Amino acid sequence: MALIAAVAFVAAVAGTYVGRAWFAGSDHSETELHAFLHGELDLDAAQMTKIDMIEKRYAARRAALEREMRSANAHLATAMEAEHGYGPDVTAAVDHTHRVMGEMQKETLEHLFAMRSVLTPAQAKRFDRAVTEALAPPAK
Repeated sequence: MALIAAVAFVAAVAGTYVGRAWFAGSDHSETELHAFLHGELDLDAAQMTKIDMIEKRYAARRAALEREMRSANAHLATAMEAEHGYGPDVTAAVDHTHRVMGEMQKETLEHLFAMRSVLTPAQAKRFDRAVTEALAPPAK
């Protein structure tokens, strides 16, 4: 029984770590992309104002989804501790975690496309290239 509890605990910690790593990786790419957007594309004042509004809306939504992800991870840990196996509560908790991660990805993409809509065609072309490199960096 102690071994099963230990395995469940380790799995819960691993799930939390994976969730955080996923969000941290997203933060790094977003930070680089925002630096590119603000520093490399020579945005005018009207573009900056629109992008600032887009970023504020996204920050609020992202914070809500991050809170939901922490809650989903806690639910997963509780379910694993209670079931000591891949039962219905663990399955539901995993599904919840996946749903939140999917929502975060969709929100991020909507955010990127909203910012892109503010750009000139030449800026958008450079932005697209930066997004592609952030999502799929060239192999070394």
